Amino acid sequence: MAGRTPHLDLSPVRAVSGTVVLPGSKSISNRTLLLAALASGGTEVKGLLASDDTERMLDALYKLGVPWVRHGETDDYSVQGVGGPFLIKQADLFLGNAGTAFRPLTAVLALCKGHYLLHGVPRMHERPIGDLVDALRQLGADIRYTGNEGYPPLEIVQSELNPVGSVQVRGNVSSQFLTALLMALPLSDQSISVEVVGELISKPYVEITLNLMKRFGVEVERQDWECFEIPAGQHYRSPGVIHVEGDASSASYFLAAAAIAGGPVRVEGIGKESIQGDVRFVEVLEQMGAQIAMGDNWIEARGPGGKLRALDADLNHIPDAAMTAAILALFADGPSTLRNIASWRVKETDRLSAMATELRKVGAEVEEGADYLRIVPPAQLQSATIDTYDDHRMAMCFSLVALGGVPVRINDPECVNKTFPGYFTEFEHLAQR
Repeated sequence: MAGRTPHLDLSPVRAVSGTVVLPGSKSISNRTLLLAALASGGTEVKGLLASDDTERMLDALYKLGVPWVRHGETDDYSVQGVGGPFLIKQADLFLGNAGTAFRPLTAVLALCKGHYLLHGVPRMHERPIGDLVDALRQLGADIRYTGNEGYPPLEIVQSELNPVGSVQVRGNVSSQFLTALLMALPLSDQSISVEVVGELISKPYVEITLNLMKRFGVEVERQDWECFEIPAGQHYRSPGVIHVEGDASSASYFLAAAAIAGGPVRVEGIGKESIQGDVRFVEVLEQMGAQIAMGDNWIEARGPGGKLRALDADLNHIPDAAMTAAILALFADGPSTLRNIASWRVKETDRLSAMATELRKVGAEVEEGADYLRIVPPAQLQSATIDTYDDHRMAMCFSLVALGGVPVRINDPECVNKTFPGYFTEFEHLAQR
């Protein structure tokens, strides 16, 4: 991309140790911004993630008439909620590649009785949204595809909603579709149940949604993972102040580095009480032989002092952190299999294909299935130039290859700005050469 650093060369790292203060969670940040915008009253948001994705949400909320102020150079913001549907009834919104902005805003705007255009970067227009649109159309929303059927860009046309008692949404492509519906439906002033068709993937991300909705005064009644009911008469109310947890997915790279190269490494900003599903990445680390300690607001990892144990696990519940597990497999004592990760194919890139391609570059044998990867580690890692596919997690994951005693070149390193602009600086602070 024009103006971006073409590549970053990482020299071999023999050991890592130190402490990292994590940036705010992307999932929590964008959910919190949207709920604060819809709530009655003002909300002080502390520790918001500074990234491309949150900038896209903040820009959109500004265009939709939501007043917000950043406090100096801090990551603290004041958001003045509008107390219901957005008052601006016509807007053209560019949302980059931010799924955590695009999907929930689609659902909310469909209930705002206005005329809206939503679009993003080319990859965003390749990420499916048909299941969400189909669910919103059951409510009577008039949503049109302006490009390919089932994909953004979208045009939302002013429409009257049907007084329906329930809607159905598929759960096996992305949990963000269910999250978007749940966050939007309190605006309907109806009692509505959402029935999930098929297996719901990435359940911990829905847990984050339910937790934050409750913080903003809306209770959702859940029957297993198959039906979610939102009783009528509930409205979002500001909790006053809300603190954004550190990003558990970002923590995975530093904890994995400790498992590979000794440690200890401590991450601060998440701990035992985290509401994020990706905190369960520590279970993967323990299965592979790492030593883990946890406090209320920190996690610390140490390596086993030798090779990691091979892993065979269903990682559907931690799809983002599962990418880090694929890198850990390079340092294991035998073949590892990561299962039930089909959702990788509809992320910032087709991560199953991209991960298999780049793992082979560093010497691994890789079997790529429809929803799994089997990774045979090489006897010796090979130096390689890693393509990142404009995907922040590809860049951060493959930085860990330098812990294998070989240099690695990361193409387009600034793609990490999507969630963690300071990642490579933090990585260097831990590295011992």
